[in-house]
Amino acid sequence: MTTLEFSYSLNKLSSSLKPFALKLTRDMDDANDLLQDTMVKAFTNKDKFTEGTNLKAWLYTIMKNTFITNYQRMVRRGTFVDTTDNLHYINSGDILVENGAFGDFAIDDINNAIEKLEEVYKVPFMMHFRGFKYHEIAEKLNIPIGTVKNRIHIARKLLKGDLYMYQHRN
Repeated sequence: MTTLEFSYSLNKLSSSLKPFALKLTRDMDDANDLLQDTMVKAFTNKDKFTEGTNLKAWLYTIMKNTFITNYQRMVRRGTFVDTTDNLHYINSGDILVENGAFGDFAIDDINNAIEKLEEVYKVPFMMHFRGFKYHEIAEKLNIPIGTVKNRIHIARKLLKGDLYMYQHRN
């Protein structure tokens, strides 16, 4: 495969990688950075790609490994080695002690907001929250998959509105 063909194939597949990058990073800017890092690594290592194999799978593997490496690097950056005799690894983050009261209030507010949802929204939302896939919810409730996705979306939107006070809290 020529460099031009390889570059064209990478460009064509980049749009299908973006949702995976967003799922990994949960941030659009970080997803774009991860996608760019993946493309650069793929292009610089094009000689390691075996023609006739699945390029898309190869790119997904590069992306996943890049994400893991970046995550591990970030964790290491936040940890330092204590050079005292005990040689403990200590997280360097600020020490913060909470009594959990805020968390209890938040959980109560979340549960109350969920209870206020209409059943048509609450049931699919809770099934999805418990780990059911969209198609499983559709089968169990005997409704189209598009309806399931729509009801879960509406439930999230309603919950976001009810729980706006927690939106920018760390």
